[in-house]
Amino acid sequence: MRTLSTILIMSIAISAFSSPQAVKDNKNEGKDNFKYLTEQFADAKILRYQVPGFENLSLKQKTLVYYLSQAALCGRDIIYDQNFKSNLLVRTTLEAIYRDYKGERNSGDYKKFVVYLKRVWFSNGIHHHYSTDKFLPGFSQEYFATLVKNTPGESLPLLKGQTREQFAETMTSLLFDPSVAPKRVSLDPNSDLVLSSASNFYDGLNQKEAEDFYATMKKEAKKNKQDTLVAFGLNSKLVKENGKIGEQTYKIGGLYSKAIEQIVMWLEKAATVTETPEQNDAVKKLIAFYRSGNLVTWDEYNIAWVKDLHSLVDFVNGFIEVYGDPLAMKGSWESIVNFKDVEATKRTEILSSNAQFFEDNSPVAPEFKKKKVKGVTAKVITVAQLGGENDPTTPIGINLPNANWIRKEYGSKSVTIDNITNAYDQAAKGNGFLEEFAFSKEEIERATEYGSLAGSLTTDLHECLGHGSGQLNKGVSADDLKNYHSTIEEARADLFALYYIKDPALVKFGLVPNDKVAMAEYDGYIRNGLMTQLVRIHPGKTIEEAHMRDRSLIAHWVYEHGKDENVIRSVTRDGKTCFTINDYDALRKEFGELLNIIQRITSEGDYDAAKELVETYAVQVDPDLHKEVLTRYEKLNIAPYTGFINPEYSLIMKGKEIIDVKITYPDDFATQMLMYSKKYSFLPVR
Repeated sequence: MRTLSTILIMSIAISAFSSPQAVKDNKNEGKDNFKYLTEQFADAKILRYQVPGFENLSLKQKTLVYYLSQAALCGRDIIYDQNFKSNLLVRTTLEAIYRDYKGERNSGDYKKFVVYLKRVWFSNGIHHHYSTDKFLPGFSQEYFATLVKNTPGESLPLLKGQTREQFAETMTSLLFDPSVAPKRVSLDPNSDLVLSSASNFYDGLNQKEAEDFYATMKKEAKKNKQDTLVAFGLNSKLVKENGKIGEQTYKIGGLYSKAIEQIVMWLEKAATVTETPEQNDAVKKLIAFYRSGNLVTWDEYNIAWVKDLHSLVDFVNGFIEVYGDPLAMKGSWESIVNFKDVEATKRTEILSSNAQFFEDNSPVAPEFKKKKVKGVTAKVITVAQLGGENDPTTPIGINLPNANWIRKEYGSKSVTIDNITNAYDQAAKGNGFLEEFAFSKEEIERATEYGSLAGSLTTDLHECLGHGSGQLNKGVSADDLKNYHSTIEEARADLFALYYIKDPALVKFGLVPNDKVAMAEYDGYIRNGLMTQLVRIHPGKTIEEAHMRDRSLIAHWVYEHGKDENVIRSVTRDGKTCFTINDYDALRKEFGELLNIIQRITSEGDYDAAKELVETYAVQVDPDLHKEVLTRYEKLNIAPYTGFINPEYSLIMKGKEIIDVKITYPDDFATQMLMYSKKYSFLPVR
């Protein structure tokens, strides 16, 4: 599971804005004069992040980072195609126009074209990365025809014998018609989730056919006494052809083979410079998985990866998170390359070493607790490369593997990504957000003094302990909750973190100085869940993204259930709506009560209870409050979404010998995206 950047409440709240000219040059980029923000367009801004400590790695470790980073970039095409079957065609077309268009480039229409292309890069396709709604060009169909007409035919991905005019007509429907692929991931329980979703995991079949296919597969595996714990369907596309349903597996020789071959090539190089035998074993098992597509091998890789505890450099690479699949089965391809921040990891080591204490004292029912917590490890990392689903938008925390049985029997790894968090913080100073939405001076002071610590510690608790806590009843699997799985799981981890951040044990462990850290987190979480995250929702829309639903669910549930005791108040300050907490201890108790409810739902796979909870508290938006929040937010001129430009690495050679690895920090988003398309495009456009 991953924690999106928005779980760090203060980072949501204090996102900054400045002009693209904020980055003036790349010379003499010390810590104090490093320019984080590079540009802003539509509802997005682009930051750079530093990789502090890279220069202190050994040559072998730097080389390992380089090889793993190349593997991370080679899977880029996969996530585009998984998101929607025509995304690679769209991206290739738009990039060809951007490179080779012979017409006027200073017009307002052309600038709108550039914004549209950047949005496609930002979202890895034509659907918004967060809402999953299709976004439409800001220029006209007629202007698009002009762009195509004035771009050389040899630059465009034309079919044999197809004219540019015919090509433009075909592409027009794809880009401009709101009824064509309107939603990448539909979570509407009243619709066929497969047919109403544009994500490219199913082809030619409906939801019932997909569910029946995997139900039969599980039943057969159980009948044959095979391992039924594997994540059926994780690394495949389910296709119905000529009335027959079957899987197209992601592997060498299968679907996405050309990209996976490149990933494996770089992983094989990485295997020559691994730090420990355990890491070498994990890399080789991942290679074996990519060759075979066998999910038992995938589990073997995850177990080996969990056991690698002593390598400084680490990585995530594979078909992992299921947020992009409405049935929560299919894994989207992602990668993160990182190395351990030894000093900052001391706080997460305190948490992981006391994992049994947190499990034993959790407010959930005893039958849903783990009797013995195994293998919980946590660290703070410095990201060196983002890839696939994690690029250009990235989580700030990760807990893997996702398989509950592996977490129970072998443990898990949790990470908090400090250099990404630092980029948010540095780019977020002084934009007036807290002054606009916080109720009191005291709230602002707490957020300023303790907000960064509160956010990092919440992420630690969420990833290190929250996702790894509790246990499923025998026979229950994560996909029993279907379209509500992701929301319920993120809410479970959030509630664990919220409950424990105010536990006196954190003071005893030396993790927080006082209760004000928890108060700052509670202030920000309630403010965000009830109000400020609405800046990400278009008027008339409901909440659909899993993490946003999670926060809405929690905030609205505790608000409603605490009304009799006036735990949280809705107040008006200078004619503006605000929310303020009257009783922080009572609020913590409510967090615990809701955690108990959600753990039961998770452990028992209670779909109906999950549906009722999510649909009641997580989805709907108060239109009057929404309008007010959008009006207030607009005046601040802040982009609500953030993406990143990756650092770039190059080998310094002496003959055939690697003598160093150089890191540079580019500052142009478009240049990096075009370079990626040139160097790392391995899949067919159509």
